[in-house]
This record gives sequence, structure tokens and C-alpha cells, in this order.
Amino acid sequence: MRVDLFDFDLPEASIALRPSEPRDAAKLLLVRPDQRFKDLIVRDLPSLLRPGDALVLNDTKVIPAQLSGTRFRGENMSQVDATLHMREAPDRWRAFMRPAKRVAAGDRIRFGHDSAVCLTGALDATVVEKGDAGEVVLGFDLSGAALDEALHAVGHIPLPPYIASKRPEDERDRADYQTVYAREEGAVAAPTAGLHFTPSLFSALEQAGVEKHFVTLHVGAGTFLPVKADDTADHKMHAEIGHVSAETAEALNTVRARGGRIVSVGTTSLRLLESAAREDGALAAWSGATDIFITPGYRFKAVDVLMTNFHLPRSTLFMLVSAFAGFETMREAYAHAISNGYRFYSYGDSSLLFRNDR
Repeated sequence: MRVDLFDFDLPEASIALRPSEPRDAAKLLLVRPDQRFKDLIVRDLPSLLRPGDALVLNDTKVIPAQLSGTRFRGENMSQVDATLHMREAPDRWRAFMRPAKRVAAGDRIRFGHDSAVCLTGALDATVVEKGDAGEVVLGFDLSGAALDEALHAVGHIPLPPYIASKRPEDERDRADYQTVYAREEGAVAAPTAGLHFTPSLFSALEQAGVEKHFVTLHVGAGTFLPVKADDTADHKMHAEIGHVSAETAEALNTVRARGGRIVSVGTTSLRLLESAAREDGALAAWSGATDIFITPGYRFKAVDVLMTNFHLPRSTLFMLVSAFAGFETMREAYAHAISNGYRFYSYGDSSLLFRNDR
């Protein structure tokens, strides 16, 4: 499909720079096939689901994956920034470098030179490989838990570009840009639909008979990359590492067998479930890298309902929701959201989409 079909005009004022307080007070746009849109709030979610339905939430935890440092090449030095996006080994990460032209394979980079890390005041790495579009593989001098500790000391929370361009990261973001149920470290971007949940909302959902189950997909920085191709067939997705346990797969199969619905909290949970599902929709334990790219025409196998925030124009995520709820429906839904003051993107408001199989 032509990428420009997924473009739309978004006023700057619609971009949220801070989340709603409390989290579950955010707006929620209800989108059902062939029904009028309903303007609600996230706290209404228990009344929109049925006993026996199951929420699927991504429990990945955002790490301080934004690094600044100095590149050394002989006597030459240059300032560079790195955004880690996928771990390949205990001591290796794929990363996007800026400016990319300043680095080459074999370069040494010292990150966090103003921080007292590892007794040397820095975290050192070697550029092992350099690929396309500014992507590199960094081999760090530290490994495993020692590297994780160093990243927490020298790294910064990688706020999305549409927030970072308007204000710097601060201490509030360390809590705000993390779900209340985050536990598996490895993401460089938050599964933002989950940012709306609070302990009291979970309690209300439990009382309403709605189950909750967890999967893990470590969201990468590739989620922020614009689609530069003119046609969706020419776009390359960056892979992300995910895991569905055998226990979760069995529980979700049981939910569907008794007539319950699978409610994916966020596009990350949805992409992981669709990667793990067989053609008949049954789930099994799954672990690995997924680069699934969902556009209109895709036949969904595992997910019945999707809770998600409002996404970037021309993005793979707007293409995904258009595939899920219908292309024209989502264009109308986004127009409705803009005209009714909904807040967009990571810290913005939410929507609840019911699958439209037509």
C-alpha cells in the first residue's frame, strides 16, 4: 500500500509532554465496528469488558538506553550519541548512532565520562560492525550484570523524539515512562498503552472478572523510526526480542476455548501474540526475535480487542491499527480524537478498538 495513505495532520498542541494524573484518568475513545465513537476515560475499562475476558500486558522494563560519549580514532576525538535498541549478547547491543558518519568499525567510544562508573569514570565500547541507517553493533568492555549496572549509572531514559525535542528528560520520567507492572529489563521504549494502568484499575478489573496475563517484548528504538519508503512493501522492520511462556499460552487458549476475548494492551503485546499464534489462533510457548509488520489485509489470529494510544502519521503502528479496526474507521477515529482534544503519542490518551474482520 502507498505510505502516504496513512498520513494526517496533527496540531503540535495535541502532542502530550506529560501523562495524565492519575494515570487512569486519561481519555479513552471506544471504537466498535459500525457504531458511533464513544468518549470515555480509561477508568471505564472494566465496564467495557466481559467476565472471562483476558488482558495481555507487556511486562518489559525500560532501561536507560540513551548514551552520550566520545569517539576515539587515533589522535582524533568526536562527540557521539547512541540509542541501544536490541541486545545480542551479554556484552553486545545493536544501537543507532548520531551522527552516524562519525563512527566506523573498530572505533573506541567512551560513554558517560562524567560519571564514576567502574572506577575509571566511563563505560567503554568498540564499534564491532557498522550497518545501514546509522545502525551499529557495540561490544562493551563490561558484560552481563556489570554492564547493566553501568548503563543505569551513565544512561538516560530514551524519551521519544517528539518529547525529547521539546524538553529534557528529568527524574519524573524515570517513573512516568514505566508501567506499574514493569519487571523484565530490556526495553528502550515503553509499551505506552500500559502506562494508563494503576493498582486501583487492576483491582476493579479483577472484581469485574477480567483476567490479566503477561508477556515480554523488549521494545526497540526502531518503533520511533519513520517509514521512509513510498510503499509499505519496501519498508524493513527492526526485530525485537520477545517471550511467551507455556503457562501464559495455555491460559490464553483456555480463555478462548470458553468464549472469552483476548484483549491486547498495546501494539507490542499484539505483535508478540500474533507472532506466536498458529493459523487457527492457538498459542504455544514462543521465544525469539520478531519483525512482524502488520498492514491492512492482515488476518488477525489471536487478538480480539486492542487498547492502544494514538500513533504517529505514516507510522507502522498507525498501519497496524488501521488493519485491526479498519482503514476508514481509524482515519475517522483520529479526526474525531484531534477535534475533541485527545492527547497523542506516548504520554497521551488511549483508545479501545474492537477487531473489524471485514
